[in-house]
Amino acid sequence: MTTTTVARIVLTPRERQVLKGLADGSTLAAVALDLKIREGTAAGYLKLAKRKLHGVGENAAALAVGYAIEAITRPDLLDPEGLFLPREQRDLVPRIARGLTAAQMLTELKPRRTIDIIRRDGRELMTNLGAKNRAHTITRAWQYQILTADQVITWLR
Repeated sequence: MTTTTVARIVLTPRERQVLKGLADGSTLAAVALDLKIREGTAAGYLKLAKRKLHGVGENAAALAVGYAIEAITRPDLLDPEGLFLPREQRDLVPRIARGLTAAQMLTELKPRRTIDIIRRDGRELMTNLGAKNRAHTITRAWQYQILTADQVITWLR
């Protein structure tokens, strides 16, 4: 068994607060309002956090990396026993975690799916997880143990 370690990344308290707000499914504007800062300031903190978190470009990817390397507090786990997700929806989780768009997912999943089917599966995944957006999907997938630190660390290498 090979153990892969990833360098410890330290986020500032504000960077962590912005990511935590996004993890709950809030928009950046709502997070800024909650933190009593301007939206542009919150966007700046988010940009810095993404850069530190291996230069990811998407909010969902920032959360996935943040949870995996424990740069942000991991959410409480939920019992996956009652959750049923078809394979087609489960296949999307690591791709959303990497920040891929539906078009990028299509190139990986061709010829099994079309762009419309990928988008439909993504919407149904969010519904089944009770997620508000892609970033919240990552939090919910983490809670239900569909996404793990090992999966994320594998694509960070």
